[in-house]
Parts: sequence; C-alpha cells; structure tokens
Amino acid sequence: MKQQASKGFWESFSGPNLGYVMEVYEKYVNDPESVDPEMRALFEEWGAPAISEEGLSTHGQADISFQLPTNPTVFSKMVAAVKLADNIRTYGHLAADINPLNDRNKDTRRIELSEFDLTEEDLINIPASFICPDAPSSVKNGLDAINHLKTVYTNKMAFEFYQVHDLEEKNWLQRTVESGKILLNLSKDQKINILKRLSEVEGFEKFLHRTFVGQKRFSIEGLDTLVPMMDQIISSSVQTGARTVNIGMAHRGRLNVLAHILEKPYELIFAEFQHAPNKDLIPSEGSIGITYGWTGDVKYHLGADRRVKAESTASTRIVLANNPSHLEVASPIVEGYTRAAQEQRDTSGYPKQDHDNSYAILVHGDAAFPGQGIVPETLNMSRLKGFNTGGSIHIIANNMIGFTTESYDSRSTTYASDTAKGFEIPIIHVNADDPEAVVAAASFAYEYRRRFHKDFLIDLVGYRRFGHNEMDEPMTTNPMMYHIVHKHPTVLAMYADQLVNEGVVTKEEVASIEQEVQDKLKAAYDKVPKKEEDPDIVMNPPEFVANGFPKIATAVEKEELKALNSELLNWPEDFHAFKKLAKILKRRENVFEGEGKIDWAHAETLAFASILKDGTPIRFTGQDSQRGTFAQRNLVLHDEKTGEEYIPLHHIKEAKSSFVVYNSPLTEAAVVGYEYGYNVFSPETLVLWEAQFGDFANMAQVMFDQFITAGRAKWGQKSGLVMLLPHGYEGQGPEHSSARLERFLQLAAENNWTVANLSTAGQYFHILRRQAAMLEKNEIRPLVIVTPKSLLRHPLASVDGEELTNGKFMPVLEQKGLDHKPEKVERIILCSGKIAIDFEERIKDEEIDWAHILRVEELYPFPETEIKEIIGKHKNLKELVWVQEEPKNMGGWTFADPYLRDLAPKGVNVKYVGRPRRSSPSEGDPIVHKKEQNRILNEALTK
Repeated sequence: MKQQASKGFWESFSGPNLGYVMEVYEKYVNDPESVDPEMRALFEEWGAPAISEEGLSTHGQADISFQLPTNPTVFSKMVAAVKLADNIRTYGHLAADINPLNDRNKDTRRIELSEFDLTEEDLINIPASFICPDAPSSVKNGLDAINHLKTVYTNKMAFEFYQVHDLEEKNWLQRTVESGKILLNLSKDQKINILKRLSEVEGFEKFLHRTFVGQKRFSIEGLDTLVPMMDQIISSSVQTGARTVNIGMAHRGRLNVLAHILEKPYELIFAEFQHAPNKDLIPSEGSIGITYGWTGDVKYHLGADRRVKAESTASTRIVLANNPSHLEVASPIVEGYTRAAQEQRDTSGYPKQDHDNSYAILVHGDAAFPGQGIVPETLNMSRLKGFNTGGSIHIIANNMIGFTTESYDSRSTTYASDTAKGFEIPIIHVNADDPEAVVAAASFAYEYRRRFHKDFLIDLVGYRRFGHNEMDEPMTTNPMMYHIVHKHPTVLAMYADQLVNEGVVTKEEVASIEQEVQDKLKAAYDKVPKKEEDPDIVMNPPEFVANGFPKIATAVEKEELKALNSELLNWPEDFHAFKKLAKILKRRENVFEGEGKIDWAHAETLAFASILKDGTPIRFTGQDSQRGTFAQRNLVLHDEKTGEEYIPLHHIKEAKSSFVVYNSPLTEAAVVGYEYGYNVFSPETLVLWEAQFGDFANMAQVMFDQFITAGRAKWGQKSGLVMLLPHGYEGQGPEHSSARLERFLQLAAENNWTVANLSTAGQYFHILRRQAAMLEKNEIRPLVIVTPKSLLRHPLASVDGEELTNGKFMPVLEQKGLDHKPEKVERIILCSGKIAIDFEERIKDEEIDWAHILRVEELYPFPETEIKEIIGKHKNLKELVWVQEEPKNMGGWTFADPYLRDLAPKGVNVKYVGRPRRSSPSEGDPIVHKKEQNRILNEALTK
C-alpha cells in the first residue's frame, strides 16, 4: 500500500525535476546527512522516487499523435477507434499483400487494436457509421467496420491518398474505396477474356524464348498483368470518347505491348528477330502505322500507331512512342504529343484545349522513377498553364530490382512511387499476381483522371522472371530473390487454377486456350521470310532529305508588313502598358517610313505576325520567354494598374491560327522533350523553344542526341522544332558565353537539322519564315539558331524595312563597307555570328583592300557552293582564315576546317585565328576578355 502511495506522490515529478530528485536520492542512499533536511524528510516518508510504468507501456506509442488517457472512458474508446481507422487508411499499405514474392516484412503495428488499448468488445459497441460511413450494408458495427477497412486497405491493393490536399478529390477516393465500388463485378466472359489475354502474353514470351534463343527481348514475365491493365484503361477511355491515347514506356515488356496493345503483327516482330525483310508484312489496310528511318533501331525501341474503332463512328488513335534506352526520357515527349492532340489551333488567340480528347499512359521502371531526374521535371509540368494535359496515368512496372541493383541500393524511399507524393498524386500499389485487382486499379485510375483531370499513379508490384535481359544470369548478383522467383508459379497458372476452382472454366478449356495461342504464333512465324543475307549497309536517306530545302520566297509585301506593324502597336484605349516599355515599343511605329531600324525582337514579332496571317500556328516556350531574357521581346504586355495581360499577336485581324508564348519552368530536358513531342504530333505548327542562355541547353543533351538529331534516321520521325540559343562573348564568363555550338555541329549529318549563327535581324526574319513555310513538307528538319545578346539592339545588326520586304535568307553574307577589289584580295576571312559585327565596327574607319570578310550564317548544311563561288572571284588569294570567338576546340572551326581545305584552291593556306584550345569556354575576367577579343581581331586584320 505504501509503495502505491509512494508511486502516486512521485508521479507529480517529471522531466528535469524528476532527474534532479533521483540524483539527490542517490546521494541520500550513500550518505543521508549529505542531503538537505527537507529532502531527507521526503525520502524518509515516501521512499525512492518511482518512474511511472505508463512511460514504459507501448499502448498508443506506435502513433505519437494519439495518447490514451490513464483511465479510458467510452468517449476516449470511440476516439481511439476513429484514430485506428485513420491509421488503417494512412498506414494500411505497409501491411498490405502487394508483394507477389512475399519476401519483405509487413508492418502491422500501427493498425493493431492493442496499440490503442481496444478490444473487440469495445468496437462492437461503437456504431459502424462512426468509423466508416461509406461501408457496405453488410458492415453492422464498429468491429465489422475496422475489419472491413483492414480488408480494403491491406489486401492486394494498397492506397496512399493522404498526400492529396483537395477535399473533394480525397473524399471521392476514400468513398470509392471503402464503399467497395472500386471492385469490379466481373462477368464470366470478362474473366475468361482476362485469362485469354494472359495466355497470349505468356505464350508470346515463351514462343520468343524457345524460338530465338539468347536474343534480347526484355520480357514482361512477372508483370504480365500490365497488358490487361492497359486494356482496361484504354477500353474505358474509348467508351467515354477519348480520341487519342499516347503511351510512353521503356524496353521492359515493350514487345508484348506492341503485339497486344498496338496489335503489331506477330510476323513483323518475328521478322525483326530473324533479321528478315519485313516491309511487306505491314498490314495493307492501314490499321497500324509503323515507320522506319534509313538506319533503323532495335526492335524493343520501336513505336507504333493504330486506330481502334469505337461503338460510334469515330475511332481512337493509340500511339506507342519510339523510345531509346534512356528509360524515362520519352515521358515529356508523350506529354507533348498529348497536348498537341488536345488542342485546336485553327483560330487566333489561344488554342482551344479539350482534356477529354486525349491523354497519356506513362509506364515507368521502379529503379528509374525515383532515379531519373526527368520524372519530377515532367510531373512538375502537369498543372502548369502551358503544359498541363488534364492528367496522365502513370504505371510503375515494378520488378523490385534495377538491372542487378536491389531497391535498397537504388532509392532512399520506402516505395519507388514516393516521388509522386510531392505532387499530390494519388497512388495505388497493386499485386501484379492478382489480375482482377489489377483491372480494378486500372478502372479506378482512369475514372479519377476523367473526373478530376489530374495525374494518377499505379505501382504494379511484380518481379522479373529472368535477368535484365535474356542473356543475363540473375543468380550471380541476386541469388536470394531468384531462389524465390524460380519456385514461383506464373500469374497465368495461378489465375487459371482460380477460375477452374470457381467453375468459370475447365482444365480442358484452359489447355485449349493455350494451344490456340501457340497455333496462332506458329502460323505467324511460318509467314516470316528467310534471313536477309545481303542487307543494305549504305543506308542512304531518301532523296527529299538528301537534297535539302528548295528555294522559298520569304519576303513580305511592304504594305502588308506596315499593316501588321500597326496592328501590333494598336492597343486598347483602356489598356495601361508600363510607360517606359510603351515608349520603347512605340518607336517601332514608323520604321517603314524610314524612321529608325528594325531590331532583332521587332523582326521576330513581324515574322510571327506574318506567319500567323499565312495560317501557321505558333507555340513558343522557354524560361522567361514572354519578356525575353534580355528584356527584348515583350510579346505579352501587362496592364500596370490591373496586371491584366494583353498579347498583340492575338489581335491580328487576318490571323488564321493560334499563337501562344509560355514562360516554362526552370527545366530544360523535360521542356525540350515536351516541345519536340508537340511538334511531332502537330507538324503544321511552328514550335520554338528558347534557352535562357545557350549553354543551359546542355541539360537537355539527351533530347538532342536521341530524338531531335537522330529520330528521323532511326524511326522516320519528322520534326521542324526551332531551338533558340543565346550565344556570344561579351565578357560574362564561361557559363554565359557559349551555347556549345560545336556539339550541335558534331551531331550534324544527313541534313538532319539546320544550324545557323546569324548576324542581322533580317536574316532572323527570313529564316523563321522559311522554317514555317517548310513545316509540312518532306524536306522539313529542326532548326538550331545561335541567337545574340549584345546584338539584340545593336545598330549594325538592325535592318531597314526593305530587308524584310525584298530580301531573303542568305547562307553566306559578304561584308559591306570594305574597299573590295577582288584582284587585290589575298586573304578571305570567314566568321560567323557576333564577331562579324565586331569586324564591321573595327573596319568602318579603315580602308582595307587586301582582305575580304564572309559571314557564314548557316553553318550546317555548310554552304560550300556559295563559298566556292565567292572564292573563285579572287584570283590572287593566298589564305582562307577562319576567325571565331570560341576556343579552337569549340565553336565552328573543327567543323568548318575540312570543308575549307576542300574548297581552298591549290596553294591557298587554311588558317585559324581565335582563342587557343581550352577546357573552359571563356575567360572569367571582363578585362582579360576584352584584351583577348582585340587580339583576335587584330591578328585577323594584320597583313
């Protein structure tokens, strides 16, 4: 009794006070006289300080946000039950049966009754509606409700919705799951169709495995239910009116998706394995579109395009995007496809966007989703005005391994899907060995996307039956996992047994279905021609590519440009533009009357206006591109009193097409990919992307390397994308000087793109109009323009109106202002871009008759014919000198050198003048820069 009383007294002490009392008690035990008399009296009366046993209890400790009182009441029991229910909703996924291999521990502590000091009797006395108001009618009391929630949240599907902040969405998600509406009441025929589909999926992989021994195919086995999942999503969308479904995925399972979702004929795929000619095997009725470049690609990178007839007269287009081995990089490209498919661009102003018309399915790898930075870049664009597509359905094809790297070495998060939580994306984890749960998850995901037009993620948790590829032995690096995999039955075998036990099919019917699949595969294989013994190793591009651009008139009548110029400056009377900016822009009013010149941004705006009038839509994005990095563009004006936007290009009376300019997120790779995808899917649109500074483009290098430069050669994929890369040496240091021109030139071949380094606003006007005029022609190719910084407002880079009304784009410009006597010229200086203006400034007060200067405005295709013709006029020539700002191992020199040596007449030397070879693009000190720039000019102009 005394002990109990002592415990009660000491319970009033806690924290530092209790620590102090216990310290004093130790002294008291050793020497009672050493302790203060009052404390000694306390210890004599109450004994040793006691620590509450409650502090040692684990009840309620699994979740520190909830602590049970010492003496629970009926009310506190109800609160505990509600907290338990919330924990099941929030943490049930940790205890769910979502891992087919069952080789990971389940965490149930947060959802155990004992953690909340609850008993089943406690729960029986609590109304079911208090715990789970959306439960089905079979749930009668609180115990039933808790058991129902445990079944819902810890079965073959697990849910993570707590990161969704929107209440309407969150309530819909919870109600749909807890009411049981998420589960599909599949008919007998639907179950048999799933069984047949799984038979096709597995049968196809096994046929490839034994027919093409040792060849890579990156099989789907272990994630077979990915195909019925995609079937369900697509069929749901077709029924609700979607007209385009765009799919992006890497190589794992791609051949199976091509065969069964895109319906690429088996014989076509077998021919690719057999290295046999297959062009004649493409269906003649046009049900599937397969394009090839002239160099081609491996079979598990190829895309396809087919149309599905819906019940109505309309059809749905299904597109699987081509994809290189850079795993996730197709994701933003497919988003670009989707935005292009959603928009109507045939009227002025903003395009009309219909989110229900098109959507994307993006299939990710479990190692790639958290590992590749392009994933959050793409997710970040999902709700931005210029980039949203009304929600995409993301599927993580989760093998629980990356090549040979286990999950614990490839991510710092619990799940592969955790990256998506920061974007408030709802997540379902589903066991890939439960086909009916997989189909239910697919239906749920599409319905959420249809209702809320936001992204949804399905984490399809399976395994990989073989190694990374079919020549890889996984037991070498992952023996524990593969001991389990080797003993694990396939999903087809398990689902067939389930349906046999349910009485849906007999064993004989299962065998008949599997035999039918094998017979179909064998018949397709028999159609494949023999291996091609003499393949084309030249692989020339088609003539229309090899021949390049035809001549195109790009000049615009003076009266037409005057009218457009006037419309661009005719703002509403009640619009209050920022006064300083308004004054600058109004200077443009009378340029066609000889008052002033047309600078770079003005030429660009006039080009855009004339292109819109011609009926070509324009889409322009980039970091701060509405204003322009250098405050030069100002295509979007802001009312300084209301903040309201006014876009003059939306108010061109005769414009027949849409115009948009969007400031992009601070992202390069995803935005470049997005714009490339948009352009591929809407080839009639002039699509432009601008880097804030040219060197920022190196963050998008994979897009240039894998898609923009090589997409046509690999896949026959045309693009007319325009890339604007600010470039020029003004003493701003290494990162704000060079657009890394050499990299774009290194990638130049087979007329795959145009690379231009322009020196006048007129040249810019004409090359933009030329690109727009070529868009829907076979000859079209992307355009890289190295754009200026200091030249944007430079008088020598600005032009008279006549340049736009009578001129055209010139691949080579001859320098004006020289005392040019061809017979006296001994040196021809060739340069490109800004340094040409530096030369013009230098020679304006000098008489130079021994040298001539050529501006190479189009570096690729290199203008050999034009340069040769000019060289031929100079009979006493001794030197061709290439002059550039960039170091010798950068810029245009290494690209131009072999051309110049071929063009140089006998006895004419080819020389380089510029910075020496360096590891860094430029100097960091502006004074050093200025001296070096002067040295280059002096050396070039010294005889």
